[in-house]
Amino acid sequence: MRIGLDVMGGDFAPVAAIDGAILAAKELSSSDKIILIGPEDVIRSLLHERGCDASTFGIVHAPDVIEMGEHATRALSRKPESSINVGFHMLKHKKIDSFASAGNSGAMLVGSIFSVNTIQGIARPCTSAIIPQEDGGFSLLVDVGTNPDAKSDVFYQFGLIGSIYVQNVYRVNNPRVALLNIGHEEEKGNLTTQSAFHLMKDSKDFNFVGNIEGRDILQNKADVIVCDGFTGNIILKLIESFYSIIEKRKISDEYFNRLNYENYGGTPVLGVNGAVVIGHGISNDIAIKNMVLLGRDVYKAKIATKIKHAILNLTGGFIVE
Repeated sequence: MRIGLDVMGGDFAPVAAIDGAILAAKELSSSDKIILIGPEDVIRSLLHERGCDASTFGIVHAPDVIEMGEHATRALSRKPESSINVGFHMLKHKKIDSFASAGNSGAMLVGSIFSVNTIQGIARPCTSAIIPQEDGGFSLLVDVGTNPDAKSDVFYQFGLIGSIYVQNVYRVNNPRVALLNIGHEEEKGNLTTQSAFHLMKDSKDFNFVGNIEGRDILQNKADVIVCDGFTGNIILKLIESFYSIIEKRKISDEYFNRLNYENYGGTPVLGVNGAVVIGHGISNDIAIKNMVLLGRDVYKAKIATKIKHAILNLTGGFIVE
């Protein structure tokens, strides 16, 4: 397969992207190839400095960059030759099979929706994060910032999408799906979570196990934890800050080390017609490597196709025309 990588995406681009691509190439099979998208002279120069044969990679020239602080929609419109725009053009026209960037996350999300398009029937695409569990397992938190004001039917789809992703990429059989709330009881929470619980409790589309509270997040009570993007983003940033404090205090612990974002690379945009992965803006070479490998796994698991099939067969009937 062909894995597109935005070389200019991220705070430490292009160096971190090139170094990460070199690391990822060592773990890919001979049938996989990374396509480096960015200024060709910069790419070739960095590869040469590292003694790396440029023929190991595909190189596609993209002279412009969408900066981290730019308005996503305007930047995509005004910079057709940016590395993000070129990457999405290639993905849309099947010149690459997946596309990954640690660059402007808004541009990556907007590009996903308007280039490869949202899967018909999906109300809103979402992003997710792996949350390490104390017992050695993990949970998938959905959503982590894409939809800060999600409604109950969107929560239902998050449960379905998250279940499909965990089952097919991480091979978890019959994943447990829980709704993040302020209490375990059905009547707890605001009107949105109460309504979402009512929709999810009798679901035949996924294995709903009820509400969980914030104190349950790290206790392996669910394989998929559903919440709105506002709540999910706060949780994710809190975990990141906690890891930062642990690192500054030079505390070495097997579990705490698993909180390091570098281990996971990024998040796929779930609910669009393609394999798109958004990395953390502060991604280093290790995070870039794992972002590339995640793009490979999402494509090979055919997540978009499986979500399409699941939406067509929804028993809950929550389909957006």
